[in-house]
Amino acid sequence: MSQMDLAAGNLAALTARGRAATIAVDAMKFHRAVKVGDEVSLYAKLLSVGRTSMKIHVEAWRRCRDGDETEKVTEASFTFVALSKDGVSRPVRPEA
Repeated sequence: MSQMDLAAGNLAALTARGRAATIAVDAMKFHRAVKVGDEVSLYAKLLSVGRTSMKIHVEAWRRCRDGDETEKVTEASFTFVALSKDGVSRPVRPEA
């Protein structure tokens, strides 16, 4: 889950052009187990942007160390809020 939060946080910071903080995690689903040695890839997609918040969906996929097959193991939606340098919420896109 922490790796998923980092992936979502990278997209949130890019979208907000600055700091952002996780304020909620919704609909966390665990589909399959990840085993020691598996390669895990994370994919983040921006779902929506509000005045100060962003909703980002993240999927985690695994590939067994000795195979080519991949499968989705986890997915969740994260909500972030854009932050000013003082840690106060601010518009995601001030120019809009």
